[in-house]
Amino acid sequence: MSNEIKDAIQKVIIGKEEVIDLVLTSLLAGGHVLLEDMPGTGKTMLAKTLAAAIDASFARIQFTPDLLPSDVTGLNIFNRKTNEFEFHKGPVFCNILLADEINRATPRTQSSLLECMEEKQVTVDGVTRKLEKPFFVIATQNPIETSGTFPLPEAQLDRFMMKLSMGMVTGAQEEEILLRFMNGNPLEEVKSVCTKQQILDLREEAKKVYVHKELITYIQKIAEATRNNKEILAGVSPRATIALLKASQAYAKIKGRTYVVPEDIKFLAPFVLAHRLVLQDSFGDSQSAVTLVKQVLHTVSVPTEEWSR
Repeated sequence: MSNEIKDAIQKVIIGKEEVIDLVLTSLLAGGHVLLEDMPGTGKTMLAKTLAAAIDASFARIQFTPDLLPSDVTGLNIFNRKTNEFEFHKGPVFCNILLADEINRATPRTQSSLLECMEEKQVTVDGVTRKLEKPFFVIATQNPIETSGTFPLPEAQLDRFMMKLSMGMVTGAQEEEILLRFMNGNPLEEVKSVCTKQQILDLREEAKKVYVHKELITYIQKIAEATRNNKEILAGVSPRATIALLKASQAYAKIKGRTYVVPEDIKFLAPFVLAHRLVLQDSFGDSQSAVTLVKQVLHTVSVPTEEWSR
C-alpha cells in the first residue's frame, strides 16, 4: 500500500524519491514533518499530493503574522437563539493538515499546534476534544533568514519527527516538470489509492517490525553521544530516541522488511535528530546540526548481528 501512495505522489513530484520515503515514514510512525526550503521548491505541492492520494480529510492553514490561535483550533461563539456558546471547529479537525509557511506566524500562534501534534487533541475554554485518527501535520517553512519569519520555538521543533529539505532539481528533472505542467496541473489527476483506515492498519504493522536489542542500545548510544559533544549545548531528549526508533520501524516497513537494520538508523538519524539539537554556535543553522549528527554517528560503533528474528 505504501508503494501505491508513493507511485501516486511521483506522478506529480519529480526526482524526490528520498523525501517521499521520509514523509511516508513519518506518516506510518505517527509523527509529523517540517519541510524547510526556499519558496517554489514543491513543499506545498508534496503535501497536497499526499492528501489527494489518501481518502482522508485535508485542511490547509496559511500562516501569517496576524493569524490567531483560535483561527487554528476553533473557538466558542455565542448563539443568541439558544443562549448558549457553540464550538466552531478550526482547520486542525482533519486527518492531514498543511501548515503552510508556519514560521510567518507569531510564536504564540505557532504554539497553538503543540497540543494538537503531541496529544492529538484540542482544548478550548477548558473543554478537550479529541482529533480523529490519523492526524498528520506537514508544516512548511522558509529559511529563518528570510524576511518576515519567526524562528520556531524549541518545544515546537521537538514535536516534529523529521525536518526535511526538498532541495533543487536537476536540469533534466526541471525539464520534465515543465512538460508535465505545460498542459495542466497533474495534481488534479491524482486519485486516492488508500483509505485512512488502511493508514491506521499500516501503522499497526509498522509497530510490529522487529528491532534487535543491540539496535536499541545503538540508538541510546547515539543519543548519549549528542549529550556529551562539546559543540552541542543540549543533546537530544528521550522523545527524540523514541522518534528514531519508531521511524526506523516504519522505514523498514516501507522498504519491505520485517526487521530494522543499522543502516536504517544511520540514514534516519540526521533527519530525526538534527533539528532538536541546541548548538553552542550557529543557532538555527540546519546544516551545522546535520553535520554534527553525522560526526556523532562516526564516533558510535555500529553493532554487527543477525538482525532478523
